[in-house]
Amino acid sequence: MSYVEISFADDKEKATIAATIEDRLLHALAEENEQSDNEAFVLKATDEKGKLLGGLSASTSYHWLLIKTLWVEDSVRGAGLGARLVELAEHEARRLGCHGAWLDTSNEAAHRFYLKHGYEEEPV
Repeated sequence: MSYVEISFADDKEKATIAATIEDRLLHALAEENEQSDNEAFVLKATDEKGKLLGGLSASTSYHWLLIKTLWVEDSVRGAGLGARLVELAEHEARRLGCHGAWLDTSNEAAHRFYLKHGYEEEPV
């Protein structure tokens, strides 16, 4: 290998480079692995006036669901909205051919939430 420079992408190029890296990786993986339906989806929870109360963003790849983000408004936490969002995401993932789900969190309350809903810790 000849000279290679590694540097941080600047703010203007971050999104483009990240998308290119993901696209090239998925293309390479698709050549070696059986593919499921790869989909990105976003669930939203709104009240009767259309106010956003919560949501979940996720994607599927190689028969796995990745929960990227889950958020619930403080005023409605504990009422089951987060659980409903996760259940719907899991249902959609199964429809798309997924057999498992994964996520990560650095929030202790979210960690307890996921454990309560059947998620398990994997050792690092």
